[in-house]
Formats: sequence, C-alpha cells, structure tokens
Amino acid sequence: MTALDAQLDLVGLQGSRRIRFASLHRPAEGQPHIETTLRAGEVITSFFVPAGAWTRRSLYLKVRDRASYEFAIASTAVALDMDGDTVRQARIGLGGMAYRPWRALAAEAALVGRPLTRANAEAAAAAALEGAITHGHNDYKPELGRRTIVRALMQAKTMPIAAASPPTRKA
Repeated sequence: MTALDAQLDLVGLQGSRRIRFASLHRPAEGQPHIETTLRAGEVITSFFVPAGAWTRRSLYLKVRDRASYEFAIASTAVALDMDGDTVRQARIGLGGMAYRPWRALAAEAALVGRPLTRANAEAAAAAALEGAITHGHNDYKPELGRRTIVRALMQAKTMPIAAASPPTRKA
C-alpha cells in the first residue's frame, strides 16, 4: 500500500476522513502500545489505490521464518512500468524491518532510466538500505532486505504485463 501511495477512508465518532497509508503507523515515542494514528473508535472503511502504469506489473514478496508464521521478517512490494528491459517508473515498498512499512525512494531513483539487470537491482537494494541501523539481535535484516528486494525485482521483470483496465464511468 505504501509503494502505491494508497489512501485509507476512515469513519469514527468525529466523522470521516482520508489519510495516506504511509501515515497510518506511528513511532513508539515512549508509547509502544499505540501503533497507529487511528483515533479512538475509528475504523478503516476502504482503501484507495491510485491507478498507474506501474500497477500492471506488480508483486509482493514475503520472507518469514516458517510457513506457519504470519508476520514477515522482510517483505518487498514492487510495481514496475517498463519499456522493454528499461525501467520507466518503479515503486518499491519495504516491510518487516521497522515499525512501519516504507517506500524505498532511493532504490526507485537508482532504477529509473536503466535496464533492470541483476547488477542494477543489487545497486537499488543497496541504496534502499544504506545507513540501516541494527540492534544486535537484528544485524541480519539489512542483508535479508537487500536480497528480498533483488528477488522481487527480478521476479517482477519476468511477469506478464496485466491488461489495462478500461476507465470506469459513474452514472
């Protein structure tokens, strides 16, 4: 959702509002029991994902300890708009490595205008996690994150392109 600039519609005691998915999760800031920016009594009623050429070639890759575990230890969402092997636009979202999912803007910029090769995917993955801070118990996460990004990009490259949806009309 972060990679695609999704928005959420919320309804609560104070009425309705729309927020960016990227602003849903909040840092602990001394209150680790408060994970989201939702107000008391507020619920998510819908998601809005804007259309874009990149949505026609997209995937989500989740790496977890065991198939029975629900949570990802690393995940990558990739959406690509390509002209042959050259990346026109890339959207990359990362999860499982911080308190919230985030968009890897540096990785996206590293790909635009370049052919999607393994070397370029590795360079983009390195840019995405440059400066990552670990805490001993999670020292493995940056490398796992880089490998997950590369794997997702290379899988997305080989995907068939989904047909464009016809525009919808409201009566």
